[in-house]
Amino acid sequence: MEISFLAFLSQLISNPALLVITLLTLGVILVNGWTDAPNAIATCVATRSLSPKKSIIMAAIFNFLGVFVMTMLNATVVQTIYNMVDFGDNSEQALIALAAAMCSIVIWAVAAWWFGIPTSESHALIAGISGAAIAIQKGFAGINGAEWIKVIYGLVISTVLGFTFGFVITKLIRKICKNIQRQKATKFFKGAQIFGGASMAFMHGAQDGQKFMGIFLLGICLANGAAGITTFTIPLWLIILCSAVMTLGTSIGGYRIIKTVGTGMVKMEAYEGTAADLAGACCLFLSTTFGIPVSTTHTKTTAIMGVGSAKRLSNVNWKVVKDMVLAWVLTFPGCGLLGMLSTFVFMKIF
Repeated sequence: MEISFLAFLSQLISNPALLVITLLTLGVILVNGWTDAPNAIATCVATRSLSPKKSIIMAAIFNFLGVFVMTMLNATVVQTIYNMVDFGDNSEQALIALAAAMCSIVIWAVAAWWFGIPTSESHALIAGISGAAIAIQKGFAGINGAEWIKVIYGLVISTVLGFTFGFVITKLIRKICKNIQRQKATKFFKGAQIFGGASMAFMHGAQDGQKFMGIFLLGICLANGAAGITTFTIPLWLIILCSAVMTLGTSIGGYRIIKTVGTGMVKMEAYEGTAADLAGACCLFLSTTFGIPVSTTHTKTTAIMGVGSAKRLSNVNWKVVKDMVLAWVLTFPGCGLLGMLSTFVFMKIF
């Protein structure tokens, strides 16, 4: 299926349900840029390589490029998200369920931002649409197990590889630079930290931008009464739209989460921040290439844990880690249940 921008605008005017879905999806993308993207540049701020304002501007630019470039090259994450759930053959009811799922994600994300907890927007998205699918199908028939298993792979990748890459890269940097004057090394790594932060922001856009484009396309197909479509073409206008909205969200801020991720868990030097960013970016690149939806938040924070543990385990503030892990664990059941309840409420109202 392929749709032009003019045809999409025409459908927005004539189909109120599609208009609501579009506004809610754009709202979720905006919140993602606002609450999730700050994870990418938190270490730049923590190591004073860039000011918060400059870091957010950099993140906004590279988020845009990440969505745009990686989707043009490899859109497998979009396909994974699109095929993850089945809302049934009734397109009208399916649209209502999708709207309910988007509402639940916005509520969950804003609550996490309010408390400064870097919860995973990716997992909130997956949990929200899964809960809605279970509600409308009255069981697990609405869940595509073959695609959902990729989420489990993503959890392992973001946790194990993020931590391992952070630990190993930190050890390598220390070994390579052990005979270099500290002042010179710090100056170099402050510059390298900016590159690492830009790489993380780019890969955040590549991962999360594709997830939300999958939801966007699902909404368009449902609005056209084409619930069973499994192949589609991602239009250029959609890539630009998602990129721009995520960029706007990033530019709004996210200082609470920057503080939690950048300074709450581990006190880092410039070389450690560089190691965390490179570890996270490598992990996200591998995941995106193979179409596995992973959490930018999980990847970056576990990379930071690995960096801190490379010095000594006590260097990590495990109390902050405990609070974050609790938020991660609660996201799937919490946002999933919220998606289910929202769907039941929406079905009664509409």
